[in-house]
Amino acid sequence: MTGLSERQVWRLVAGVRKAGAGGVRHGLRGRRSNHAVGEEVKAQAAQIVAQKYGDFGSTLAQEYLAAGHGLRLSVSVVRQVMMGSGQWRGRRRGERHRAKRERRAAVGMMIQVDGSVHDWFEGRRGKAVLLAFIDDASSRLLHAEFVEGETTRAMMVAMWRYIEKHGVPGSVYVDRDSIYVVNRQATIEEELRDVQPQTQFDRAMEEVGVTVILARSPQAKGRVERLFQTLQDRLVKALRLRGINTITAANEYLRDEYCAEHNARFSVTPATAEDAHHAVPAEVCLADVFTIRSTRVVKNDYTVAYRTRCYQVARQQAVRVRPGAVVTVCEYLDGRLAMTYKQTALMVQDVTGLERPKTRGGRRVKQMPQPARIERWRPAADHPWRSFVIGRGAPACSASSSPMAAHVAAGATPRRL
Repeated sequence: MTGLSERQVWRLVAGVRKAGAGGVRHGLRGRRSNHAVGEEVKAQAAQIVAQKYGDFGSTLAQEYLAAGHGLRLSVSVVRQVMMGSGQWRGRRRGERHRAKRERRAAVGMMIQVDGSVHDWFEGRRGKAVLLAFIDDASSRLLHAEFVEGETTRAMMVAMWRYIEKHGVPGSVYVDRDSIYVVNRQATIEEELRDVQPQTQFDRAMEEVGVTVILARSPQAKGRVERLFQTLQDRLVKALRLRGINTITAANEYLRDEYCAEHNARFSVTPATAEDAHHAVPAEVCLADVFTIRSTRVVKNDYTVAYRTRCYQVARQQAVRVRPGAVVTVCEYLDGRLAMTYKQTALMVQDVTGLERPKTRGGRRVKQMPQPARIERWRPAADHPWRSFVIGRGAPACSASSSPMAAHVAAGATPRRL
């Protein structure tokens, strides 16, 4: 079976009868295609690419030529133009052999989170970190923002904004950075309580009901790793063409334009249409969840030291506080500070730099008045005694140079030593 229609077979038979064996060849063989792009259009495309998109890939250059210059060419044509001018060279991909992990079924079941340090602004400002939240089920870029550094505080702020916009996800997939995992052995107290040491981020996720999944290799969270490869190519060039040089302007561009354009091109349809995000529980306050918490010990003078500051615990409290009590210090993301003891808020006052009363055994020590300091009398530099020489006898003292001489001159009898 040739797979040809009867009409096509009769057409081939007619061609063979007319031109012999060459009649089966296509009539346009060796000739220019009727749909070929003109040389003028190719030259115009090559000139624009050389001026503006020289370091772009063929696919990204084709998109910008169509959107910004009205040249609707195929990716293969743009690739040929760039290869002809020496502006593009193909890359050979390495061998990939890994077990495939199926995507989650619904949006919000698992979010892959990571940060990338890169010269996003190409020297127009210092390096920055891009925090990205990508959905595992649909590859949608749900949230992205630039920060100065990938710190616990920055990650908490980004997660807070994500939850307010989309809701609480089922789980987050992260690497083994110190933000997400404590790289130390559990203490004896933690082992006795049968608990594992937690980071501030892990503790916050537990309170809001999110499971933290730790990846054991970069390839395990390949979706967010490939996302950064795309962003380091496309986003960097988009920031350059728009002249964006600040983190504030870059975050506005991400929020208003880029994320929607990225998702329209790269997202996929999840297995189910439901959204697995859930609302924040009514009894949970995100401002209290996303805090930096640590413990401190109350000193004998009822003060607590924290970050080079000193705080005085007030006498009147809702709960009884003694020296040696372990209080919890909560540092809010907006800079506020609060202390609690037995889940009760304490009233404290910043007394840094003030003189605090001394205590002994938890009681204040009464301050005794200090006696006035007595200045020791010293003879003047021209006093005769300073020129005394052994063997010549004592020099004569004048009443003006010696207090003793003045005392004798006044009629007083010198006291015998």
